[in-house]
Amino acid sequence: MNELNGYDIEDLEPGMSATFAKTITEADIVLFAGASGDNNAMHINEEFAQTTAFKGRIAHGMLTASVISAAIAGRLPGPGTVYLSQNLRFKAPVRPGDTVHATVTVKELFPEKRRVALTTVCTVRDKVVIDGEALVMPTSRAGRPG
Repeated sequence: MNELNGYDIEDLEPGMSATFAKTITEADIVLFAGASGDNNAMHINEEFAQTTAFKGRIAHGMLTASVISAAIAGRLPGPGTVYLSQNLRFKAPVRPGDTVHATVTVKELFPEKRRVALTTVCTVRDKVVIDGEALVMPTSRAGRPG
């Protein structure tokens, strides 16, 4: 592991995993709505949300998915990693106050292209709320001086 840049591609092996957890707050939802422009009443209006199948407000799916980005940037492979792609399957709602645990696991290495495929799973109270896969470009010792 490179202290400044997380794990280099040379340090990674299939099966390695890491988790990052974040509690989704009211402030997160309001700020995400403002930053993204997604002001869907499902997220910001409790009275409206009570009339839906979810019977209450839910967090934005992309806000929840952003916890995956934190796991990649902060844990595995870590700082310096470039996010190239992500697919997501939204399985269950996340509500204000829920703690999302994003786990990333090395699925496959492509050293010749300096790419890593990761499985990505978000859970709340051990229930899968999002799953998918990411493709990232970690740092490499070969690309750094001495």
